Amino acid sequence: MTRRTKIVATIGPASDSPEVLNELIDAGVDVFRLGTAHDPVERVLERVETIRSVAKGHERPVGILVDLAGPKVRAAFGDEAVELVGQTTVKIHSGEDQSSATDIYVNVDDIAKSLMEGDRLHMGDGSATLVVTEVGAEFATATVERGGIMRGRPGVHVPSSRLTASSPTPEDLKYFDAVVAADVDFVAVSFVKRGRDMRALDSERPPHGPMLIAKIETQAAIDNLESILTHSDAIMVARGDLGLEVSLAGLPVLQKKIITESVAAGRPVITATQMLESMTTAPSPTRAEVTDVANSVFDGTSAVMLSGETAVGHDPVLVVRTMAEILQEAEHNFDYDAWAVRMRGMAPRPDEEVNDTRRVAAAMRGAASQAVMALGSRVLVAVTGTGRTAREISRFRPRADIVAITPSERVARQLCLSWAVVPIVGSLDGTGTGRAMAILSRIRDAGHLKPGELVPMVLGNSNSALVSNVMRIENVPS
Repeated sequence: MTRRTKIVATIGPASDSPEVLNELIDAGVDVFRLGTAHDPVERVLERVETIRSVAKGHERPVGILVDLAGPKVRAAFGDEAVELVGQTTVKIHSGEDQSSATDIYVNVDDIAKSLMEGDRLHMGDGSATLVVTEVGAEFATATVERGGIMRGRPGVHVPSSRLTASSPTPEDLKYFDAVVAADVDFVAVSFVKRGRDMRALDSERPPHGPMLIAKIETQAAIDNLESILTHSDAIMVARGDLGLEVSLAGLPVLQKKIITESVAAGRPVITATQMLESMTTAPSPTRAEVTDVANSVFDGTSAVMLSGETAVGHDPVLVVRTMAEILQEAEHNFDYDAWAVRMRGMAPRPDEEVNDTRRVAAAMRGAASQAVMALGSRVLVAVTGTGRTAREISRFRPRADIVAITPSERVARQLCLSWAVVPIVGSLDGTGTGRAMAILSRIRDAGHLKPGELVPMVLGNSNSALVSNVMRIENVPS
């Protein structure tokens, strides 16, 4: 049994060389994430090209995810560290001037008009906290409730209900056009508040365009989750900013809710932020981090994401190997049968077209997961032109590996984010039994099947079939 939960690794100065990228793929990375907050679009495109070149030397596909920065509020500090001291008073201004321990400049016009007395502002991912005490015409005054060290351009979390800036931003759209032209597989949108935010990105739907990932990191996104699911192809539980919007005590419950509803809707879901953060500098994770990663598996997440651990950490490859080991151990203890029963009892996906063709396809996918349970099959084969068949089967979390064969390299890369899916690029020519046997032989030759074993298959009757409307149970040919 292969590892089922996928690994997304952020690329940065510690990991963007071809040598390290090769090692990361060998260690188990399924999707590489590229941020846009600190790099010009030219640098992002260079990294896309490098990853594509390196991935060609490996037998399995690897996806690329570009993460749009969104309307992130940032303070302007210099390269030298500045200490914000607890219980001191600071002024918060609009502008790009260099901030100090007493005057903080942020990249929001008329920031004072966006704040109210009592607002808590978290800086540097929560390493310092300010409380607004007075709002004037030109600036706001705040008390440093918890001090911290600032340098560079740390983020400033302002309650999302206070900000009028929408996502994606004009800068995001510039990046989006460039990375779509570069044929990236996934694009994540930050600070999504409602489904229509996702519609602002004008591209073809997958597999012809990238899969669009909505990052859930605001209270508004929680309130509008169903609409966001309708207009997104995947979801990210972005726990950093979300944990600043909601109570920390309530965050684990929200994580479970978002994961369950996303998987039930047929959307792959990534759990992100501080998964193994201590390994940015340490050779091993904390016990709490190991438990957190395992619990994300028990929650049903499709993938976990590494951020600074692989972007700037001291040993990105060790982090990925450690993550893979934790995931596999947790998967051995996942309650597959209970999850499948739970998914069968949940409402259909929000954009499901109600017609006989779709109902037949949905029935085939559900029946395939039940066939795995009844037969004890090690592998389930999904034949797919768009990736949808494999993703829909994946939501039931069957015990078998889901080997998805597709003629499209793009589809294969996009399936790298789906739980337990092993994508293979291959021809799907033929009809009926001959086609099924040819597909099984192709997968057998790739080392995923053994002659004689009993395998459920979900496929269309021919290459021209619009949906996967056939389920077969076949013995693998010798």
